[in-house]
Amino acid sequence: MTPHVPRRRFLRTAALGAASIVAAGSRIARGYPANDAILVGCIGTGGRCLRALMPPLKEMDGVRLTAVCDVWDERLAQARRLAEKDALATKDFHEILDRKEIDAVVVATPDHWHVPVTIAACKAGKDVYVEKPLTHDVAEGPAVIAAQNDNKRVVQVGMQQRSMPQFLKALEIVRSGRLGRIHKVHLTWNRNSTIKGWRQGIDPKTVDWKRFLGSAKDQPFDEYRFRSWRWFWDFGGGILTDLMVHYIDVVNWFCEVEHPQTAWTIGDHFQTAGLWETPDTIQTLLRFPERQLQVYFEGTFSNARNGAMLEFMGTDATLYLDRGRYEIFPERGKGEHEVFSPGKSPRGADFDVAVEGGRMHLENWIECVRSREKPRAPAEAGVAAVTGAHLGNRAYRSGKVANWS
Repeated sequence: MTPHVPRRRFLRTAALGAASIVAAGSRIARGYPANDAILVGCIGTGGRCLRALMPPLKEMDGVRLTAVCDVWDERLAQARRLAEKDALATKDFHEILDRKEIDAVVVATPDHWHVPVTIAACKAGKDVYVEKPLTHDVAEGPAVIAAQNDNKRVVQVGMQQRSMPQFLKALEIVRSGRLGRIHKVHLTWNRNSTIKGWRQGIDPKTVDWKRFLGSAKDQPFDEYRFRSWRWFWDFGGGILTDLMVHYIDVVNWFCEVEHPQTAWTIGDHFQTAGLWETPDTIQTLLRFPERQLQVYFEGTFSNARNGAMLEFMGTDATLYLDRGRYEIFPERGKGEHEVFSPGKSPRGADFDVAVEGGRMHLENWIECVRSREKPRAPAEAGVAAVTGAHLGNRAYRSGKVANWS
């Protein structure tokens, strides 16, 4: 176990990760004069943006939140209070992209808007931090990668594990061969939640519903779909795109793969029949034959056993990882048990991973906006990460084995 590091110093230094991983010359943005500040606009200021993205950006030296955009009056007002006093507040993201002085944007919209807004932002000369999953459909991948590269933009996808110290150190372990041959990886994202079709009485007049729908089929305003869009196919992709994508990205990264060849999926509505379109309990098996690798994911809202974790199961040792720590469990006679965490709590990290883990990833993005280096999770990684989720959903919805083509 590493010695405890004072919280603020840790947060500022941990984003650098293992020295061998970080590109030479990168630096945390700090101490820049106001006229050299990076001006950032936030597009889609829902709960995730308000809690985990805007607050850390606001605290960073050399960053100013000068524009906010949301289709709901309530969220727009909340975001405006977090932004600069004279910040632009609009329901039309094009107004932000039209502002020449704005350098970069954060895209935290529902999934079906991620690629359209990211492409438009790149073409407008803005750097982009976009929440995962990057794509809502496999077909969107080439266009968003081209927009990033053709316009020479810094695009960071919100897969924050790539900036967490324990994942950076674990990457070195996997690449060193210490685990032996890895043929199986187990992923979980299990929660125990009571799910109800709650209503808040949102006034439809306060929501630009047509703009929210975007490319989705026309449909009447539905408060539950508006607030719980992740569980409806028009706007999200359920557990696989919302949760599994974080950890399948780690598999891609560590094992140097891009997409599975086949997927098998079963899913059920144990709590959400007649409420959600996507299942609340799901199991997916992904096969990477060229890498001789199988990846198994399980997710549910009915039991929290194993929480959110992944295990790389090698012939010499198993590597356990979560957002607080890693552990190595050697096979019999092949080494010693090892634990690493960047904090001191029983779970591992002594910070709120929803905010501080994202802070590390945002800091990497801001560094790269200044240096023009490639960030840790560029568009290519974001596109690759969600292919397994899309293939798994295709298998679930068809009731058949889905093949990559």
